[in-house]
Amino acid sequence: MQKKYLTIYHDLVKNIQTNVWPTASMLPSEKELTITYDTSRETIRKALNLLAQNGYIQKIRGKGSIVIDRKKLSFPVSGITSFKELANNLQLDTKTSVVNLEYITATDQVRSLLEVEEQEDAWKVCRVRTIDGVRVILDKDYFVGEIVPKLPANICEESIYEYIEGEIGLTIGFAQKEIIVEEPTEEDKVFLDLEGFSNVVVIKSLIYLEDARLFQYTESRHRPDRFRFVDFARRIK
Repeated sequence: MQKKYLTIYHDLVKNIQTNVWPTASMLPSEKELTITYDTSRETIRKALNLLAQNGYIQKIRGKGSIVIDRKKLSFPVSGITSFKELANNLQLDTKTSVVNLEYITATDQVRSLLEVEEQEDAWKVCRVRTIDGVRVILDKDYFVGEIVPKLPANICEESIYEYIEGEIGLTIGFAQKEIIVEEPTEEDKVFLDLEGFSNVVVIKSLIYLEDARLFQYTESRHRPDRFRFVDFARRIK
């Protein structure tokens, strides 16, 4: 026989999934749930703890339990995945808009980021990623011009990595990444739908070819509500 807290847990999940309690709504209080299910507060707490562990609710001290959005996209941090690959894998309704594409003489900052000589040039690409009609990612990329000599606009709307590996014939190897949370810049506010959000999650990456040449610096700026950033770790003894 199934334990009572599991029976209650599954009933609560069903109510959440059928929008009896939609995203951002509060669950009934523990006291109300004890009455509804004719059980002890301890049993209700076990059910609520399981809901929290499985990502259905967030407990807020002094207020209760709020239903959270489980439709966040799992964004792999440790891998090197293009936006097109992510969209195809998850069957997302997406659009990429190129808001800036230019071949520039690298500034001191860009030369430092890409570790190139003073005379070298670079591609600068800014793209807005839209998911389900909402602008949620601003990608700012710099590519070493000597390694990526041509970068057509139609390629930037599709997949630059597919172009680099398929057309240019290079092999992308590995990346170093940093994840930080920042206040939105004026640029973020222009290109992203940020109403109601006071932070963006920024992933800064240095991307290297298989032969260990650095060819790209990218700054991917995300609206925080649509993504969970996941990693795989193995204990090494």
